[in-house]
Amino acid sequence: MTEQSTDYDSPWKEVIELYFPRFLEFFFTQAYTEIDWTRPYEFLDNELQQLEPDAEIGRRLVNKVAKVWLLDGEEAWVLVHVEVQGQYDSQFAERMYTYNYRLFDRHKKRVISLAVLADEQANWRPNSYSYQLGGCRVSLEFPIAKLLDYEATWETLEQATNPFGIIVMAHLKTKATQRNPESRLQWKLSLVRRLFERGYSREDIQELFRFIDWIMVLPRELALSFKTEVRSYEEVQRMRYVTSIERLAKEEGKEEGIRESVLDVLDTRFGEVPTSIVEAINRIDQPSLLKTLLKRAIAIPSTTEFQQLLDNLTSGE
Repeated sequence: MTEQSTDYDSPWKEVIELYFPRFLEFFFTQAYTEIDWTRPYEFLDNELQQLEPDAEIGRRLVNKVAKVWLLDGEEAWVLVHVEVQGQYDSQFAERMYTYNYRLFDRHKKRVISLAVLADEQANWRPNSYSYQLGGCRVSLEFPIAKLLDYEATWETLEQATNPFGIIVMAHLKTKATQRNPESRLQWKLSLVRRLFERGYSREDIQELFRFIDWIMVLPRELALSFKTEVRSYEEVQRMRYVTSIERLAKEEGKEEGIRESVLDVLDTRFGEVPTSIVEAINRIDQPSLLKTLLKRAIAIPSTTEFQQLLDNLTSGE
């Protein structure tokens, strides 16, 4: 089990949008206190295509754009970058600057640029970009939140009532157990139990369970153990807040349907599908990855190129 087998960006996009005020309150207190939360905010992700239409950002970054109202009555924009995959990026600060000035240029509104870094290099903390030439100097400084720093304050995370306390815990333990599925199972169970113990609402329990289940991917055998343990715990506590088994069963059925569709498309287009491809597809348990393969199967020129695509997407699993 490696980092490539974990989908980080989709869960982060979902929880940021779901808990946007709590996200800013947890990571960026100053920005949170300057926004008027009595007025509605609006996500405008289509702005991202306008900011960098020719770039292929890929699945390593989560970018969110929100229009908010400040306490002084002015409209402003919040531009959030989450470096979700945990890789050093020499162009990160420059991209922050580029997005900031392009958004300002398009709307002539003040922009708050914020960055969450999920990499594992303690000394990599890009928080500014600048250059000077001929006596002219331009620069941008932006706040960052380094997820690695929260490992040193684990007890604070355990006591946090903000949903991002447990979200950060789940992210860090997903990283820490990349090659230890048994340990991941135990941490996943521990975090799910904590959902019930922290007094979250029914809705929050369901949403945070979804995040934990989404990123803390387990091998099929351990996933079955996880479902059994969750069902047992719910029955003992008489808390059916999370309809986990039914939901997970539905997800597995969805995965199987997409998996069969991929193989059917390949079979229809190319005749007999190589055993290596069939076995590789049967090992995939991520709906997002299966959907990507289905789209590519429809247009890809050959099974050889499809095999290469599989190898690239699943390398290290």
